[in-house]
Amino acid sequence: MSKQPNSSHCFVCGVQNPHGLHMKFYRKAPGEVVAEYRVPSHFQGYPGVVHGGIVASMLDEVTGRTFMEDDPPRFMVTARLSIRYRRPVPVDQPLRLVGLAGKDDGRVAYATGQIFGPEGTLLAEADAVLVNIPETSLGEMDVQALGWKVYPDEEDRG
Repeated sequence: MSKQPNSSHCFVCGVQNPHGLHMKFYRKAPGEVVAEYRVPSHFQGYPGVVHGGIVASMLDEVTGRTFMEDDPPRFMVTARLSIRYRRPVPVDQPLRLVGLAGKDDGRVAYATGQIFGPEGTLLAEADAVLVNIPETSLGEMDVQALGWKVYPDEEDRG
């Protein structure tokens, strides 16, 4: 497995975002991304349960990262995210996220994401439709200013 880059201020992966999740993602195989994470209790909705918007954010990130394998990375935005909340996602418990790349039409691609609980139970899943960021916007994007790089583990504790 290889660690994927993080950014400085992204809500999900930003290592310097004081309000973010600070998640780390790893490429397990071509088109497969995984993460292990414990959601802090300050992101709960109902007591002991992760807020649904946080669940959606994690699934959005893990699906979008399935196509970031190129150098330079392929940045995409989510055009549609369909989520099925199967069971409550617990706070402060070990979770495993898996993202799998699907069909890729060049400009539009498809991916799935899943969140599993401590015993391997499927808690939530998503289908994503992703669209390439337009080339004109990419030319204006300063990847270094975004802090987009692989941070050593001791640097990404935010």
